[in-house]
Amino acid sequence: MTTKSDSIQRRVAIIRYQQAMLLRDIAYMDHESSRRSTVGQVALLCSLTQNSAERKTALADALTSYLPQTLAAMENGLIDEYSASRVFEATACASKELASEVDTRLVGKFENRNAPALRRMVNSLLMRIDPEGYEQRRKAKAAARRLEIRHGDHGSSTLFAELPSDRAQALYTACDQDALEKKRQGDKRTMDQLRLDALVERCLGGGCGGKPKAQIFLHIDMPTLMGLRNNPAELVGCGEISPELAREIAFDANSVWNRIIDEPMSKLPVDLGRKNYRPSKRMRKYLQVAHRTCSMPGCNRPAQYTDLDHATAWKDGGRTDKINLRPLCRIHHKLRDEPGWEFTTDHKGQLTVTTPDGHNYTEKPTGFGGYGQ
Repeated sequence: MTTKSDSIQRRVAIIRYQQAMLLRDIAYMDHESSRRSTVGQVALLCSLTQNSAERKTALADALTSYLPQTLAAMENGLIDEYSASRVFEATACASKELASEVDTRLVGKFENRNAPALRRMVNSLLMRIDPEGYEQRRKAKAAARRLEIRHGDHGSSTLFAELPSDRAQALYTACDQDALEKKRQGDKRTMDQLRLDALVERCLGGGCGGKPKAQIFLHIDMPTLMGLRNNPAELVGCGEISPELAREIAFDANSVWNRIIDEPMSKLPVDLGRKNYRPSKRMRKYLQVAHRTCSMPGCNRPAQYTDLDHATAWKDGGRTDKINLRPLCRIHHKLRDEPGWEFTTDHKGQLTVTTPDGHNYTEKPTGFGGYGQ
């Protein structure tokens, strides 16, 4: 019996295949005429702006030349054009030979990867294959940092900032902390409104008003921290970063340090739990460090912005400990109560999500030996 979810999966696969065929046609057109002519035609045929047509044409050229495995993933219905563009953009600053090697290593890893996850994977591969080149590109991106304003409709504008990831994460965290404090005081504004208003207040109000420094979570092993090794580190909410950047963050005078003690065998932080419904601050910090992000497969919201959910409900005898508690962002915490959804945690704390159509999705928490370890 064909279910509605089967029908949706089939249609999604068809759309992705058709996107791949369209890009092949654009690439053929580009080979037959000049780039300028091709971009002009693509803009008209696809009703795109010039910049969008240029990006689509460049993507088509890359996929049909040095990113064939990414194109094949589209043709097989595994990823869409947007995800393919993440691979292209992440490798665009590297040589075609290096980009081709990354493309080859992605074989077998496209399935069930959303666009942000695929981008992080590409960056991790680039860092491992060409660490020196990655560092040069990272410094070039930092030097090219910029702030833009884009005016929109109805008296609204968008500020666009491109800056080093640790600075971006720290700014967001500071505004999020301000918003949470206002929310605790009964402010009726939404969290998005409060965060934005906090940013405006911080920028226009002259400093932080005596507020504590925002914390960002950086995971780095001790040998790399001391400069004895050069293993990639992780900036929670961003993904893997180069060891040199991690050391810059770690030894910056404005960084906020938290001591994390690992168990010798598992390499996990020590258990700091207690037998109450509400976890202590130390237990909450443990879970944030151990899981790093929301436990939902594919969700990358940092754990410090999530709810702590009891896998086995407290009323049903569930404990407040490191196995039974898991971080879920508010969206996925609420999703657990939707009909047909099941969230199951095994004895190691690994979450499996079962959707209403019976499909299972499991993702090992980063802190428990995720990708790249």
